[in-house]
Amino acid sequence: MDKVGGIIVAAGRGERMGSPLNKVYLPLGDDPVLVHSLRVFEDSKLIKSYVVAAGCSDLSFCRTLLSAYPLPKLAGIVAGGETRQESVAAGLKALPQDCQVVVVHDGARPLLSQEILDGAVMRAMSAGAVVVAVQVKDTVKVVEDGEIKETPNRSSLWIAQTPQVFHFALLGEALDAARASGCQGTDDASLVERLGHQVKVYPGSYENIKITTPEDLAVAQAFLERRKDGEEQEIRTGLGYDVHPFCQGRPLFLGGVEIPEGLGLSGHSDGDVLLHALMDACLGAAGLPDIGHYFPPTDGRWKGASSLALLSVVRGILANKGYRVEQVDLVAAAEKPRVAPYLDQIRGRIAAVLGIPPSAVGLKATTTEGLGFVGRGEGIACWAIATVRS
Repeated sequence: MDKVGGIIVAAGRGERMGSPLNKVYLPLGDDPVLVHSLRVFEDSKLIKSYVVAAGCSDLSFCRTLLSAYPLPKLAGIVAGGETRQESVAAGLKALPQDCQVVVVHDGARPLLSQEILDGAVMRAMSAGAVVVAVQVKDTVKVVEDGEIKETPNRSSLWIAQTPQVFHFALLGEALDAARASGCQGTDDASLVERLGHQVKVYPGSYENIKITTPEDLAVAQAFLERRKDGEEQEIRTGLGYDVHPFCQGRPLFLGGVEIPEGLGLSGHSDGDVLLHALMDACLGAAGLPDIGHYFPPTDGRWKGASSLALLSVVRGILANKGYRVEQVDLVAAAEKPRVAPYLDQIRGRIAAVLGIPPSAVGLKATTTEGLGFVGRGEGIACWAIATVRS
């Protein structure tokens, strides 16, 4: 049987989502959107390995986040490009060169079924190029200058989804030809079509939606949500505290936001003292060990890691224990730098990772009036309270 590799494209900006976090890292059920998309590749008996093409600015976050999950088929996380084609090309280059068939899938399509993935791969082994698609259900109008010019017969209209599956050499040829001519296709299949190669359609599912807007995320959540009617819910609260000294030669991160003024903080990860206190509060609310248990400084995976990604991992740990975060409240004590100008950014990032509204994130900055190590400008201390619900 042909050796099959996968490329999961996760380098988009997701501007229509209106979130400070790339949409593929937003929580959906117990895990981020991207993890749902990867698991179907992990579970497929046909897929041998796959790579993730992440945004350049998200590489550290993505690597930290995915290192917390058992993903044995993940062969690498590569920097995507400015366009989808550049990201796919980067992914193709990173795959083992003995791959014969390549599956390209959007990281923002977390509801792909195993049956559709494997069916499309099997079809592509003989056809060379296959697109998963669904028939148009609504009447389509061709409109110019606000006037309807044509009503095409919808029986011949299909909506392309992913995965899109190709012979390795064919996809490489299509990408090279598009690059040489300056062509930007609307999807991977359109580049193959330009070569004159026939592309087959494999029936998809209307549930295989692409997460693009907040409404899409709500629809996907509805598909995944587990009903708990009649079950008694439990509300619990946890407290977290952490302190880090300043140190030379490191950027300063607080709440996942890089603050350009002043020195960074020491620590095995990125030293984000605010998020460390918050993670301990969340874990404590669920009666779980502290972050040192889950991310020990002796583990090289967490060296320099994004604490915002670690917070996403902690959210998944809580979800696996049956808890979700409802509300958090944080206090940062620092003489320098001034944290107040960044409070809204910090609040937005924490809310995005935890899947709660920004209004559920309390955040204050204060000083110690010159008292103690904080008052002497030696470091930053933070306190956090988290409320979780079962």
